[in-house]
Amino acid sequence: MQKRALGRTGLSIAPVVFGGNVFGWTADEKTSFDLLDRFFDAGFNTIDTADVYSAWVDGHKGGESETIIGKWLKRGAFARDKAIIVTKVGFDNDGTKTGLSAKWIEQAVEGSLKRLGTDYIDLYLAHKPDIEVPIEETLEAFSRLKDQGKIRAIGCSNYEASELQASLDAAARDGLPRFDVLQPEYNLYTRERFEGLIRDLCLAEDIGVISYYALAAGFLTGKYRAKADTEGAARSYRVGDYLDTRGLAILGALDQVAAETGTSPATVAIAWVAARPGITAPIASATSLGQLESLIAAGQLVLTDAQLAHLNDVGT
Repeated sequence: MQKRALGRTGLSIAPVVFGGNVFGWTADEKTSFDLLDRFFDAGFNTIDTADVYSAWVDGHKGGESETIIGKWLKRGAFARDKAIIVTKVGFDNDGTKTGLSAKWIEQAVEGSLKRLGTDYIDLYLAHKPDIEVPIEETLEAFSRLKDQGKIRAIGCSNYEASELQASLDAAARDGLPRFDVLQPEYNLYTRERFEGLIRDLCLAEDIGVISYYALAAGFLTGKYRAKADTEGAARSYRVGDYLDTRGLAILGALDQVAAETGTSPATVAIAWVAARPGITAPIASATSLGQLESLIAAGQLVLTDAQLAHLNDVGT
C-alpha cells in the first residue's frame, strides 16, 4: 500500500488511520486485538489514541485505550517499528484540568509510555489549546522529550488557524520544534472547521493533517436515518445533530456513489476525506471486523472527478 508523507515529520502513513477511542469502550480487548491484526495485515500502519480515552465511560479513568494498544504491541505480531502510534496530552479528565504545562506534559508522557509498553511515541499531540499556558512553555517541554528520544514528532489537535500560526511563530522565534501535524474535525457534513484559513496554512507550511470524525460519529455509515435509529447508540448524543435536510441529502449522495463503486456509504465517506486537499489521512474507527472492511476498502478506493464533485456539491 502506498504511504503518504506526514508533513515534515519523516513519518509515512497509510491513507486511513485507525481511531483507537473505541478500544476498551465499544470494543473489548479481544475484539480490539482482532481489529488491529486485520488492519495491519491489510497494510495499514497507524493508530490514533489519547491519554484520556475512555474516561467518559462509567468506571473508567482514562488510559484504557493506550493500555489495550500496549498489550497488543507486546504480543509481538507486528514489530514496534512497523506501527506508528499517535497519542495526545492535555484534555481535561473528569473535570480535572490537566492542560499543557511543562510539568503536566512531563508527567503525562511517562504514563502514556508505560501504558503503551514502549520507550517512544511516534507522534505526540497537544489535544487542545491551553490559554493558561504560554505556547513557548509547551513547545519547550515537547523539545525536551524529543531530545530524550521519548517522542519522535509533535503536533496539535483542535487548534484554530490563529492558534496554529502563533505556535509556528513562537517556534521560529525561539528555535523550538514546531507543530508538524494538525488533527481537526472534518467530514462531509462538518467542513468549516478545516476548509479555509487553517487548510491554507497547513498547505503553505507543509503540515500533515490527520482528521477525526471521518464518519461523523457513525452517521455517514447510513445506519442512522431517523431519530428512532439512534436510540441505544453509543454516540446517539452526536448522531442526532446530523439528522437534518442537509444530512439526509449527503446520505443520498453517499448511497449513489456507493452503488456506483460497489462499496458502502462508509467507505465512500472516508475515501472522500482522504482525497481532499491538505488531508494526509482521515481517522476512522470500527468495532467489528465487518465494519473494519469499510475502512480497508476506503484506503483502496479512488473516486472519479464526477463522484468527488457530486459529493462536494451536496456537502456544501
